[in-house]
Amino acid sequence: MGMTMTQKILARSAGLDSVEAGQLIEGKLDLVLGNDITTPVAITEFNKAGLSSVFDRDRIAIVLDHSTPCKDIKSAQLCAACRDFAKRHEITHFYDVGQMGVEHALLPEQGLTAPGEVIIGADSHTCTYGALGAFSTGVGSTDMAAGMATGLAWFKVPSAIRVNLTGKLPKFVSGKDVVLHLIGMIGVDGALYQSLEFRGDGVAALEMDDRFTICNMAIEAGAKNGIFPVDAKTEEYLKGRVDRPWTAFEADPDAAYTREVTIDLSALRPTVALPHLPENTKTVDEAAGMPVQQVVIGSCTNGRLKDLREAAAILRGKKVADGVRCIVIPATQQIYLDAMEEGLIADFIQAGAAVSTPTCGPCLGGHMGVLSDNEWAVSTTNRNFVGRMGPTSSMIILASPAVAAATALTGVITDPATV
Repeated sequence: MGMTMTQKILARSAGLDSVEAGQLIEGKLDLVLGNDITTPVAITEFNKAGLSSVFDRDRIAIVLDHSTPCKDIKSAQLCAACRDFAKRHEITHFYDVGQMGVEHALLPEQGLTAPGEVIIGADSHTCTYGALGAFSTGVGSTDMAAGMATGLAWFKVPSAIRVNLTGKLPKFVSGKDVVLHLIGMIGVDGALYQSLEFRGDGVAALEMDDRFTICNMAIEAGAKNGIFPVDAKTEEYLKGRVDRPWTAFEADPDAAYTREVTIDLSALRPTVALPHLPENTKTVDEAAGMPVQQVVIGSCTNGRLKDLREAAAILRGKKVADGVRCIVIPATQQIYLDAMEEGLIADFIQAGAAVSTPTCGPCLGGHMGVLSDNEWAVSTTNRNFVGRMGPTSSMIILASPAVAAATALTGVITDPATV
């Protein structure tokens, strides 16, 4: 029996000729990631175990992004613990205020993720890097601590779901709509501990930023990881970023899949997810008219340059509706600079939006836009769980940057084609 892309990567990591679904392996890690929320817990476990050194200071990344610049005493203390650890172990890839960005946008931008690599991160959305043909997955802080010390991790080899993509995306439809549509089809546990393997002629029509968005939300379908094949667009993205050797893996023709799903990209409509699960999807037409008090455009899901361009094109020359707070968060410093050079930041500010330094911000109810009682928000983030962005009475609607920007102009869920 042949192997999927993920299985081939894990086999190489474990030094085996082949692996099969359900098999337990120990694999070598190419990168271990943590942030300002999860790394301090990993440091505590690292110290409790009596560990004194890291396996490779060049293969650990610590990004202070969730509540930085620090919003309170506790977040300042957590960041201080990260700074101390990074300095003590001379961690090469340590990103503090002024250099940091939202981790899952920053690491690919910095060339720290590449095809065929095995990456773990103490953050559930570490699955983002599958867009580059890597195996990347979220782990707990204890696993992060062990990974930092040994460069190894245990995995149960996942089975896979093949997602066949055909056609091309219409105007105002993006990777966010693709992944929300998929989660609406299979549910939040539809890919539980499986790999979502994206294939088909539609892949070539997706920009890299769309692929990052899709893989970022693989975990919202319960998946262990999401992964795209390496193609010309992947290689173009890697140029000037990754200077080390990398290997692209392709699934065998006889690879086994537990299920196959086909999505015609050309038939998709802008899609939103209503509270309180990402599977609670509706087309923008079905949800149109629902009022909101806040709009958030950013996060590790949709804070990239393509996302900002799409939002700015809709907001340009117009004004955010009265009673609506629109918050825009570029995902990295480079994206912020690029957006300034293109005039996008001016577009946002002139429209009446607030533009923040790169941070996860309100995505997890951290800062820069936490909701109050009974408030509704449209957000380009990845989760709309109860209490995710504020009190349990607050509500989150997940949407693309285009839908979010259109909604900011009207104060109600709006089809971007109508503004």
